[in-house]
Amino acid sequence: MTWKAPCLPAEKHCFFGRCGGVSIGRYHSLNVNFKSADAPENIHHNCEIIAACFGLKYTNLMLLCQGISGNCIFTRQASQKKIEADGVVTDSPNIILGISTADCAPVLFMDKEAGIIGAAHAGWKGTLNGIIENTVRLMLSRGAKAENIAAAIGPCIQQSSFEMGAEVPKLFSAQTPENARYFRKAPRPEHYLFDLEGCIVNKLRRLGLKNISASGTDTYTDEKNYFSYRRDTHRNLINSSGDFPTELSTIVL
Repeated sequence: MTWKAPCLPAEKHCFFGRCGGVSIGRYHSLNVNFKSADAPENIHHNCEIIAACFGLKYTNLMLLCQGISGNCIFTRQASQKKIEADGVVTDSPNIILGISTADCAPVLFMDKEAGIIGAAHAGWKGTLNGIIENTVRLMLSRGAKAENIAAAIGPCIQQSSFEMGAEVPKLFSAQTPENARYFRKAPRPEHYLFDLEGCIVNKLRRLGLKNISASGTDTYTDEKNYFSYRRDTHRNLINSSGDFPTELSTIVL
């Protein structure tokens, strides 16, 4: 299953799910995580399948070494897993910006008039560290205008599935008391459920963006269509750091 955001040109972006690839077993089927124990040739083939959806090749994919930072970079040349960052912006055609996720929120941006696109990897730590703000501000510094930027938040873990300890809402509330509204008490004492998607939407609005779409799809509960790091963790399927399948969200000018 794939998702196309109504605010972005359908032929210029895609939030890919787990289906349509060649990987097998627990990585079935469109896994793009090069850190996983999936066969490298399968991952490469999956990336080629994705690039071909835009009429381009694997070498046109811009794939970051993602972490949990607020770092966003500008590029005019595609590279694969050579740059450490969690956001990327370009004004060059034929570069497919790709964000790999498995519960975190992939966010895609486009200012069609200025000819600038962006993509961000927003888990709770990246969101706290400013990846949304930094990606939008980098786009603005390159000539985009907030009122012209369309932003789409792809499938990600939803609030009912995103339980965390009491220290996390404290970190968000320390930034602004307004952030407290994105947490509600979980059944377990001293635990809270976090509305990651809602928090990102509000950040985009505070930056002046108005054309925003959010999928509302929960990657944790929709096992048929999406990978989920948290789901695999709860099932004790992750044997080493980084060994879990991820999907790719993409945008091109």
